[in-house]
Amino acid sequence: MGKQRKKTILIDVIDLETSREAAFTRLLELESLVETYGSIVVLKTIQKRALPNYKTYIGSGKLKDIIEEAKENGADLIVINNILKSRQIFNIEEQCREAGLKDVKVWDRVDLILKIFAKHAKSTEAKLQIELASIRHMGPRIFNMGIELMQQAGGIGIRGGQGETNVELMKRHLKKQELTIMKKLEHYENIHKGHRDRRRRQNFKTFALVGYTNAGKSSLLNALTRKGAYVADQLFATLDTRIGKLYLPNPKKEVLLSDTIGFIQDLPPGLIKAFKSTLAEAIDSDVIFHVIDVTDPQIYMKIDVVEDILEQLELHEKPKIYVFNKTDLMKKYDLPGEEFDPENRKNYPGILKAGKDTAALLGWKEVEEIELELAKKSIHDPLKLKRKYRKFNPVFVSAHKKTNFKDLLKEMEKHL
Repeated sequence: MGKQRKKTILIDVIDLETSREAAFTRLLELESLVETYGSIVVLKTIQKRALPNYKTYIGSGKLKDIIEEAKENGADLIVINNILKSRQIFNIEEQCREAGLKDVKVWDRVDLILKIFAKHAKSTEAKLQIELASIRHMGPRIFNMGIELMQQAGGIGIRGGQGETNVELMKRHLKKQELTIMKKLEHYENIHKGHRDRRRRQNFKTFALVGYTNAGKSSLLNALTRKGAYVADQLFATLDTRIGKLYLPNPKKEVLLSDTIGFIQDLPPGLIKAFKSTLAEAIDSDVIFHVIDVTDPQIYMKIDVVEDILEQLELHEKPKIYVFNKTDLMKKYDLPGEEFDPENRKNYPGILKAGKDTAALLGWKEVEEIELELAKKSIHDPLKLKRKYRKFNPVFVSAHKKTNFKDLLKEMEKHL
């Protein structure tokens, strides 16, 4: 028998200004993250608050309801779609334990993403990057870890004075681990830098593929270079950088394409920095391909998220080409006079899966109305997108069908 999947409760705390459509799509993305991790969702709920609760982030009444639901549903995991302080996570877990739920784990959004990263990491370098990101995120979360550290201290070479607390031991241990990992990652970075320097000497132009996770970067890399990067309909399917060669006929020249980790909203800058060596290919590239899922109902928000992260990496001034991908999926509903049929909702490619009773759990009755609005918004007019993003020379392609690559190659040739 396979490993039993964790039963998970999702909770999102949003401010009073968040629209119901935005709240709906936030939970859809969180549910997709949970599915990518391999768990099943048994309950989804939101709470609107002007300010998060200082002690538990979630309001006390809402937290009691969630704990009761966890008991009734046999939940193993509670995921909060926000970034919490260490003490808040600890306090929620304490309340779960007091209620008899000793084995229930509580994660925030970054915890979940790090678990997904760890699941998908293949190379030693990617595993080290995830370990570093985990230490930086978990570092302050040491309220209930001191005893465990004290038991391990003899085996890890840490010796504390009589007055040194378990928390201080943990801080010193984590700092030592962080320095060790950074030193190992420097070794890989030097290797990558050597490769990049050699390519520069050979006058290879490099085009870096960036974009929101699941936009189709790996599919595009495969279609253009036959690199064989892993492709899946999941968030964060690939973590390691992959580089492939592409021959341009006019002029007759080879260029390099590099694939990078997918971006996602609400990631703290420290987590992005932990993947510095993975993102170094984008940092050192000559041109950036911003790959965008043209059928995504949240297309504008996701474009902004990617651009914000590029700005954090100081790449916003680098030459960019917007590559709108998955046009084969949008054409089905992009015909003059074609109306979206709610009965065909399950066939519409631009919306992520949601449970049938999602709206009821959120307290919304008009689920058909919401889904119809989202579906209509995912039918993006190419002419409108071209006008809006004309300074980025937008190209519309299908990596899956390998269509309209001719326009893409022409844009690449302009940068040679």
